[in-house]
Amino acid sequence: MQKSLWALFFTIVLALGLHAEEFNKMATGEPELIQKGEAKAYCPMCGMNINHNYKTSHGVYLKDGTAKQYCSIRCLAADFPLIESHISKIVVTDAKSEKLIDAKSAFYVVGSKVPGTMSMVSKLAFEKEADAKAFAVENGGEVSTFDVAFAKAKASLADDADEFTKRKQKGMYPMGEKIYHAGCQKEKINLHAFKTIGELKANIKKTAVCGELGDKELQSVSLYVWEVLRAEEHPEHKTTMNVQKDEKCPVCGMFAYKYPKWAARISYNENGKTVNHAFDGPKDMLKFYLNPAKWGNYTKHNDTEITVLVSDYYTGAVIDGKKAFYVIGSDANGPMGKEFIPFSTLKSAQTFMKDHKGLQIVEFSKIDEPLVYAQDK
Repeated sequence: MQKSLWALFFTIVLALGLHAEEFNKMATGEPELIQKGEAKAYCPMCGMNINHNYKTSHGVYLKDGTAKQYCSIRCLAADFPLIESHISKIVVTDAKSEKLIDAKSAFYVVGSKVPGTMSMVSKLAFEKEADAKAFAVENGGEVSTFDVAFAKAKASLADDADEFTKRKQKGMYPMGEKIYHAGCQKEKINLHAFKTIGELKANIKKTAVCGELGDKELQSVSLYVWEVLRAEEHPEHKTTMNVQKDEKCPVCGMFAYKYPKWAARISYNENGKTVNHAFDGPKDMLKFYLNPAKWGNYTKHNDTEITVLVSDYYTGAVIDGKKAFYVIGSDANGPMGKEFIPFSTLKSAQTFMKDHKGLQIVEFSKIDEPLVYAQDK
């Protein structure tokens, strides 16, 4: 009897219209935006229009009274290590009522037919469990909690970043570069005046320094300026490591560009010129750093003169390798097997170690050759 009632209920709900082919992530009415200022409609992490992705949007209220709103749980996960200790509440859009609700009490449908936002796997939230179950029956996916959905979002950060970087390299970056060089007043765009890509995008739109642009064109030029031009000027702001196709790892001889999420780099000045070495992973970089003579580099350099860059495993961002936290002994293997998995914060390293059966977190200054070569066994 109970099963029959549930079946009847789902039939009625589905008839009201929650079909995948009809589902649109845009707000049907006025979206509830919690950010302030001219950039309130844009995700601070990727610049996406929140209105266009309103039904996957997430927000945080911080302890200082400010708020941030993201296009997706993926962008929340990417920003989380920097704001975790400042969060007082996390909210999410109920995909049915389109109201902002407490994310931790929401019911998530993970992996439905609806495309993900900045992620290869979609994650939609509902205030009522019955709505989530009805949506999953029609569109696929599993009903779960915020904690489960958020853990999956964090775990897939690196893969999502890799996939979407490839897509941007093929489409958005070239479009943005063309617009920037052909129609922008370059001298009026200050790369250092903005804290987020959302602020940059809002300014380009307001000032019309690149002319009147549609949302896709505006997003593409904003991405190009923020992620390409800004990164070229300040490598520490890069979202992915810049590795040329002819750069081989001096330790193993593999082409480093084939492994963007693992790439590492060492650079220093020699005889007035900058010398760069790209590596297919932190482990090989550490082998070179600790004993450069073994790999054909016989010049002695002071440690302060050597720049070490690695890729944060979760976000793909380029970070200072000397300040990173490395997880060893985990179940995540790199191109050369067991790896030193780098993170910008101790908290994210601890989360990864718990989720991926890591054995130890080590700081750069505590790593020696025996520890490095032990990972080859």
